[in-house]
Amino acid sequence: MSTARRHLRSIDEVGRERVLKLLNLTSHMHEINQRPVPKVPALRGRVVCNLFLEDSTRTRLSFDTAAKRLGADTVAFTGSGSSLSKGESLRDTVETLAAMRLDAIVVRHRSVGAPWQIAQWCEAAIINAGDGRHAHPTQALLDAYTIGQRTGRGADLSGLRIAIVGDIVNSRVARSTTSVATMLGAEVTHVGPSTLLDPRLDVQRCSDLDQIIGDVDVLYMLRMQNERMDAALVPLGGEYTRRFGLTPERASNMRADALLMHPGPINHGTEMTVDPSTLPQSAITDQVSYGVAVRMAVLFDLLGIGEMEEES
Repeated sequence: MSTARRHLRSIDEVGRERVLKLLNLTSHMHEINQRPVPKVPALRGRVVCNLFLEDSTRTRLSFDTAAKRLGADTVAFTGSGSSLSKGESLRDTVETLAAMRLDAIVVRHRSVGAPWQIAQWCEAAIINAGDGRHAHPTQALLDAYTIGQRTGRGADLSGLRIAIVGDIVNSRVARSTTSVATMLGAEVTHVGPSTLLDPRLDVQRCSDLDQIIGDVDVLYMLRMQNERMDAALVPLGGEYTRRFGLTPERASNMRADALLMHPGPINHGTEMTVDPSTLPQSAITDQVSYGVAVRMAVLFDLLGIGEMEEES
């Protein structure tokens, strides 16, 4: 098995130097996306497989769009309707796909560590699009890029105060975004009920959102991971929203220059009772837009050869 192929499976595995390279490359990809025809043939002849074995809309479509804008061919694979539903093993599926001479596999799987395991079964570059509660590195990169663009700080987030609010213990986004934000110099605080905080993560923790909401530069609201959690861990009824939801009253206490972020999809009425589109601080649509550029950067970094060609 060749070991030359690189992967993108977690922020910690990537490291600071490569994170900075990817954020810089994202700026170029964002410029391409602003063109009347947002496409270059940089990955012409490459084949990217989107292996999504857990539900997704934003991430799956973002990777598909990114690959096509770079000129790659794409193969879509979901568990529903496939031989996996007939009992075929994940390894058999991956080895079957690998026989199609794929250059990269973008994988989302409910099991922690699945991207590392899949890398042992094929020679394709593996990109982690979310493995259980563990990691979601491209979400973290797009979050860092969004913060840098909206604050004018670029890749230097030194001194910025970021509050990540909600279901920390079940959130791969919280882990990966915390990792990249601290790597770039930000101060991160996790906010939520004690049952949803993760004491293994080396960050500040707070159980009172109102105490810090007026002081943070970035308010990052997490989706409640209802499919992963024990209901006993969550305050009953509307208690969670009363204590940790972004209500109109709390929104009015945010600084005018602060950012509001959310990885989507939003559980309206739970983590937010305010419409974020009405708030000038909202960077949620920017996250979606920059997500395509980030994933273009990741694919080009892994599969590109030499300098970017322009479409003739």
